[in-house]
Amino acid sequence: MNHKIHNVNIKFNFMKKTPSACPACGSELAVTELTCMSCQTRVSGHYRLPPLLRLEPDAQAFVQAFVLASGSLKAMATQLGVSYPTVRNRLDDIIKKLEEESSA
Repeated sequence: MNHKIHNVNIKFNFMKKTPSACPACGSELAVTELTCMSCQTRVSGHYRLPPLLRLEPDAQAFVQAFVLASGSLKAMATQLGVSYPTVRNRLDDIIKKLEEESSA
C-alpha cells in the first residue's frame, strides 16, 4: 500500500482502477459480468457502478485517506499540509458529487 500524500492528491496502489467512463465518448460504463475468483461462477446482468467508484481517482483516494484517518479532518489537514478549511471544502465537493450520483 502506497500512502504518499502530495497536496490533495493521494495515491493508493492496490490494483488497476475500474474505469467508470467510456474512453471513446465519456459516457458512464456499466458492469455486465461478475466472476467468482474461487470457482469461476459468472453472473451476467447490467449493474451500475456504486457512487464511490464513479468518483474521480483523486476523490476516491481522498475518501480512503479520510476513512483511514478515522474521519478526522484535522488529521487530514496535517497529513496533507493544508488548512482545515481546504480539507473541509474538498470533502464538501465530494459529498456534493456523491449526492448528485445517488439521485441520478
